[in-house]
Amino acid sequence: MSETSPPPIVLDVWCELQCPDCRTALTDLHALRERYGDRLEPRLRHFPLEKHKHAFAAAQAAEEATVQGRGWEYVAAVLGRVDELDTGGEPLLVDVARELALDAEEFDTALIDGRHILIVDADQAEGKAIGVTGTPTYVIGGERLDGGKSQEGLRARIEEIADRLLAEQDLSPNS
Repeated sequence: MSETSPPPIVLDVWCELQCPDCRTALTDLHALRERYGDRLEPRLRHFPLEKHKHAFAAAQAAEEATVQGRGWEYVAAVLGRVDELDTGGEPLLVDVARELALDAEEFDTALIDGRHILIVDADQAEGKAIGVTGTPTYVIGGERLDGGKSQEGLRARIEEIADRLLAEQDLSPNS
């Protein structure tokens, strides 16, 4: 009988790629990954805000990057250039893909044919349904943590919840 490790704790990260606060949140996500490794699975969820004209396209581009195997790396690269996205628009999104050695032509095509629109729309609808109003917002263990107002103390709160959930998993007779 082989021992399988329990599934990772999921951390949904409602993000918008034109949001400076989401860029700041990457530091917390990096620290959480360092601390928990494979036991915590940060999952990118899209919540493009209407006030940012390129956020919806950026969310679609992030989905294409995920299909090409480099979603979080692409998100970090776009957030690193959040100030340029307002003026650079979709050409900047394709340039970032090219810089990461992704298939830039496929990005361009994906933005034109809208193959990822349904995923972005579904994320946004689910976010609205659970009360997401700004980004970043985190959901872990059924608890919503709104980082759109302040990042202060958020990572500590996520760690507290993750530690509790992992401890419960460790005590579970199925683990």
